[in-house]
Order: sequence, then structure tokens, then C-alpha cells
Amino acid sequence: MQAFGKYATTFENEYLTQHFVYVNSDEEKITIDELEQMLKKKRKTVAGTVILYNPSIAPIGYNTDSRLSEQDFEFNDDFHELIPTNIHHLMYQSMKKEYKGKLIEIKYLFNLNVSDVQSTSIVDKFEIDLDRYTSEQLTIFDRELNYQDYLNIRLTGKFVFFGSGHKYDKEYINTYTYTKNLAKQAEKLGKKVVYIHDRNYNEDECIEQAYFLDPIATGKARTTRASAFKKMFSTNPPEVQRLD
Repeated sequence: MQAFGKYATTFENEYLTQHFVYVNSDEEKITIDELEQMLKKKRKTVAGTVILYNPSIAPIGYNTDSRLSEQDFEFNDDFHELIPTNIHHLMYQSMKKEYKGKLIEIKYLFNLNVSDVQSTSIVDKFEIDLDRYTSEQLTIFDRELNYQDYLNIRLTGKFVFFGSGHKYDKEYINTYTYTKNLAKQAEKLGKKVVYIHDRNYNEDECIEQAYFLDPIATGKARTTRASAFKKMFSTNPPEVQRLD
């Protein structure tokens, strides 16, 4: 498994603007040039899309302990190979049989490349921005680099897996609506929308509630969610999974 991404920066904020995972076979490796050739034929090479909350990923040779700009990283709009993270490893374990030789695109609700963002005040700034997004008001984070324009989103492949989380407090109504709209737009574009859910909501309620469990968890949920993710991608196309 290899992961690749493009980064951009404005006003000291850093964003992962493109992100692809290559599900390789055995010891196979592809180069950046080969990746770019594959991306010219997306309809044949990209199997689907995974949508998560936000990234915290560094290119090989760098780390997430500080801003990439502080590590003399060059933001040049080129693809860079990324250090594999837990989601990359889980994707490879789950997809290596049915999706071998394919690319999977990873998109995010928010492209801001920051660790543990959901425990910080940044989520409040996202909420403010989403309220301003459809107006002419200035946003705190870059409108194009940080957010998905759901009405004009481009999704390649047959499926979209939502693993962006499920805890939207009442004060984060804009984030909840934004996530729901992304899922509904994916359906409108003819994509098979899949996710992990539990007994709190039935399958047909999850999109309306934007209730999509993160496949990466801690504690007791770690094993059950990982197992559900693996089961989901044991078929092509994948199937929605419920935790009992």
C-alpha cells in the first residue's frame, strides 16, 4: 500500500488538498509519474472514495510534530508519497483482495492538516465558516482549500464510504448539515454510499442523521469497527455494516 498527497498553504494554515491510496500487490511499488498516469484514466483506475473528518499526515521525510513549513517543506503543487497511518493500514488489509491494483481517493470534510483537531477550538471556527460559506463573507480558513463544494464535488468510482464521525452537538448544526448534504449529493451522483452504523439508527436513517462511525477508534470499539470495515470491503461493491 502506498499513499500520495498534495499540500497547499495560506496564512500559516496547511491543507492536504488531494490524497490517494494505491492498493498494490505484494511488494509492488509505483512512482509519482506512474500515479499521475493512472490519474489521467480515473474512470478505470479509481475504485471509489473514502470521506473522513480531517487529515493529520506528513510526507515521507517529515512529521506531524510541527508545521511542514517549519520543516522546510516546499509547497509546490506536486504529489508526495506519504507516511502510512492507521487508516492506510486498515484500508490495505481490507481492500487488498477485491481492490488490488486500484486507487482509492480520500477526501475530508475539512482539509486542514492538524492533529487531534476535534478536541480544539478549531471546530468552532469550522462551524462559523460553514455558516458563511454560501455567502460573500470572508471565511477564517481558505474557502477552496479547506472545504468541499458539495454541489460541484467530483467523485470517481462506484462507491463513497463515509467515516467522518457521528457526534454532532446541537451547536454544530452547520457541520451536521454540511455532512448530510455531501452524502445526499453522492447518492444524487449515482454513487453507492456506505458506512458503519450501530443500533442508534437504522440504515435508512443514517444519511439523514449524518451518522457515520469512524473506522478508526480506541478502546473496545477499535476491534469491532476495524472488523466491520474489513467485512464491508470484502465485497465489490462494498456493503453497509451494522455493529450489533
